Amino acid sequence: MTTTTEQLSATTLLRFATAGSVDDGKSTLVGRLLHDSKSILTDQLEAVEQVSLSRGQETPDLALLTDGLRAEREQGITIDVAYRYFATARRRFILADTPGHVQYTRNMVTGASTAELAVVLVDARNGVVEQTRRHAAVAALLRVPHVVLAVNKMDLVDYAEPVFAAIAEEFTAYAASLGVPEITAIPISALAGDNVVEPSAHMDWYGGPTVLEHLETVPVSHDLTACHARFPVQYVIRPQTAEHPDYRGYAGQIAAGVFRVGEAVSVLPSGRTTTITGIDALGESVDIAWAPQSVTIRLADDIDIARGDLIAPADDAPPVTQDIEATVCHVADQPLSVGQRVLLKHTTRTVKAIVKDIPSRLTLDDLSQHPAPGQLVANDIGRVVVRTAEPLALDAYEDSRRTGSFLLIDPADGTTLSAGMAGAAFAAAAEAVVAADDDAEWDF
Repeated sequence: MTTTTEQLSATTLLRFATAGSVDDGKSTLVGRLLHDSKSILTDQLEAVEQVSLSRGQETPDLALLTDGLRAEREQGITIDVAYRYFATARRRFILADTPGHVQYTRNMVTGASTAELAVVLVDARNGVVEQTRRHAAVAALLRVPHVVLAVNKMDLVDYAEPVFAAIAEEFTAYAASLGVPEITAIPISALAGDNVVEPSAHMDWYGGPTVLEHLETVPVSHDLTACHARFPVQYVIRPQTAEHPDYRGYAGQIAAGVFRVGEAVSVLPSGRTTTITGIDALGESVDIAWAPQSVTIRLADDIDIARGDLIAPADDAPPVTQDIEATVCHVADQPLSVGQRVLLKHTTRTVKAIVKDIPSRLTLDDLSQHPAPGQLVANDIGRVVVRTAEPLALDAYEDSRRTGSFLLIDPADGTTLSAGMAGAAFAAAAEAVVAADDDAEWDF
């Protein structure tokens, strides 16, 4: 008989995020998932039951399982991203429950930035609203490969199939226009448990999977070895001891791809080429290493290499540039303005930079671009042009979510200003959207 540890080691990991408008039931859905999949400790459930009883509720309020901050519990809203870890016999999960309020859209960016799947909730009574479109657009911008539309509170519309079908059709058309590659619509009632973990007895017209079944079976690829090989140098190891007088190694985590001893590589941004003579992993020499392993690479030539340099195959190196065009999600309370001096952090490299231009700001209502806004404020999404003081080896975000992303930082106090994605904003399906007139309304 296999042990639980052995069973879990054989399962895959899925990172997913939940999003939706205020009161659409995100926290209740997460609580229902945890409760019905038996992923809640007894003392956690008892604490929720006590709080629920003190409020006069006859049944446990499962939303309290994720709304951990005191302000969240008092207001009945989600403010910060709540991470939860649970597992079934088929898969392990890291769940990010993100806020629904417009002013916390930046938190959704944080939660979805590493997600392979996003669950977007819609209240069946209200249908697709502005915040639904906003969250779909953020998921598309972050290149989340799988999106689930969970039409919640079906019990409040008498489990009517036409209501679900109309919402699913509208959302699917919008998300497809953004270039979202896969959209799955599921009718649910998080409060009653319909189609969350167990199939609903009230919706025999629906023959698809439950939310948990879809989460357990959706194909997820963690094969970073198929990506362009990238190794950001984190630390130079030069012990200069009697045992290792001439040892020089470059330590870090492989961001993507595979590296082999004997392979010709380029060191960027200098462009110098050399050959890998050794790879050390966990104190032993190996012939091959792959993402996301942490290793030390030894090279044939003594090249001036420091933290922030990037090692890549000589025949597959990313372009080096000082002019970056990107889409950013602005996450700070202070605005980002044209001419502003910032720090740009890309992998292990941080350089000085200046915001040369903000060509447009995205209006998520109709995906139009408001031209030349001059600045971006909290929760805005816009196109920027940044000039760096030093060259960077930067991939397009559509090619690599790890080496195509960056942060803009306030040099005065270290505050993160914006999260950036280099290259095109959306996938090809969204490129035909027409720009708005100069007097277009801003949607935030």
